[in-house]
Amino acid sequence: MTLPLLLLPGMMCDARLFFPQISVLSAQRAVMVAPMGGADNMAELARDVLANAPPRFALAGLSMGGILAMEIVRQAPDRVERLALLDTNPRAELPEVKARRIPQMEAVKAGRLREVMRDEMKPNYLVDSPRKPAILDLCMDMALDLGPKVFLNQSIALRDRPDQQETLAAYKGKALVLCGRHDALCPVERHELMHGLLENSHLEIIENAGHLPTLEQPEHTTAALIRWLED
Repeated sequence: MTLPLLLLPGMMCDARLFFPQISVLSAQRAVMVAPMGGADNMAELARDVLANAPPRFALAGLSMGGILAMEIVRQAPDRVERLALLDTNPRAELPEVKARRIPQMEAVKAGRLREVMRDEMKPNYLVDSPRKPAILDLCMDMALDLGPKVFLNQSIALRDRPDQQETLAAYKGKALVLCGRHDALCPVERHELMHGLLENSHLEIIENAGHLPTLEQPEHTTAALIRWLED
C-alpha cells in the first residue's frame, strides 16, 4: 500500500501553499493537509494532527509546518515513516524575534491583520521574479481567510516552541531537508544544521527561490518530494 502523505503549511497559509505539489502527488497516493490554528502551543497542535492522521505516514512541513512536524516526530517517531522539512528552523525562538511579535500581535488584535501581513511578513518571503506578485496576493488571501485568531494562536505557538535538535538527531527515517537558496527567514545554514543532525537525510537547495519554494519553484520542489517519497 502506498504511504499516505501529510502536509503541514507555514504560518497563515493553508492547502493552497502546496497546490502544485498536491495536484501531482495525489495521483499516486492519499495526500492530506492538516489545519494548524486550533491551539496556541506546538504540543497540542501535534496531538491534534496525530489524532486525525493515518497510523503511519510521510510527513512534510514548510516553515511553521516544519516546526510542527518536528514536534510530531518528537511525540510519535514510529508513526512518521519519512520526514521532509522545508524552509524551517529546529531551534527555539530567539529573544529578539519574540520581542518583534509583541507589536505584531497588538496590531492584529486591533484589526490590522492585512497591514501586518503586507508590511512586516510578506516582504520577507520571496525572491524577485515574475511569479512574485501573484504569490504575494495568494499569501494575503490565505492569511485573511484564516483570520486574526489563527494569527495569534500561531504566533504564541512559535514564540514558545522548544528546541528540536535532539529530536532530529534521534530520528532514523528517510528525511529530506529542502530550502530556497535565498530564504532570508530560514537560511541555508539552518538547513545544513538539520541535514547534519538527521542520520538518513538528503539536503536539497532550490535555486531562484526564497521562503516559499513550493510556489516559487513548484516543479523543482515537487520533483524533490517525489524522489524523497519514492527512492
